[in-house]
Amino acid sequence: MGESGFGWVLLAMGLYGGLHSALATHAFKRFLARFLGTAWVQRYYRLLYSVVGGLTLLPVLALVVLLPDHVLYRLTWPWLGLALLGQGLGVWVVWRGLRATGAMAFLGIPQALGQNPTSPPRLVTDDIYAWMRHPLYTGSLLVLWLMPQMTCNLLAFNMAATLYFLLGARLEEAKLHAEFGAAYAAYARQTPGFIPRLGALVRALCRCFGLRWLF
Repeated sequence: MGESGFGWVLLAMGLYGGLHSALATHAFKRFLARFLGTAWVQRYYRLLYSVVGGLTLLPVLALVVLLPDHVLYRLTWPWLGLALLGQGLGVWVVWRGLRATGAMAFLGIPQALGQNPTSPPRLVTDDIYAWMRHPLYTGSLLVLWLMPQMTCNLLAFNMAATLYFLLGARLEEAKLHAEFGAAYAAYARQTPGFIPRLGALVRALCRCFGLRWLF
């Protein structure tokens, strides 16, 4: 990739993905519980995971910006407008996913504040999760791959992030199968992973824009 940090960004993002995936495992939770206690893990683990994930991503993003780089392409109209529209859709998909599961709970803030930290988790299958099982990944991928300007370093980041999302989805689904059993298996059979079926997407958009009478 010429004079760019392509390889370094790939390596850094690979290390980040490996660390983040390891921290998300039940084995790591059990390791923490052994030293800090089960109650501490139930209350603070999610917040700790979010903070560590955010902080360790910052050096990777710094490499994307600071290492030598060159532009692969820049979009112009009308493709620029379509890309921005797609990125807006991606942000909306992520927002709907966070709204369905609870953005604060996703970060672990209510749990850390002692608001029902031991309450049983709920399998979310409504809202945007009725269209796809991984809306946060789908929305993020739309934002990443529809950048109006693509550079070598950003390409490396996007490639590694995509692989991380795919592997992360597999690990996440294994945990959900273990946690919810037959209920999650039935949901997974009926609902696509990343790309919603066209009919379901059209129906959902019509509901969002007040056109329920069409279906």
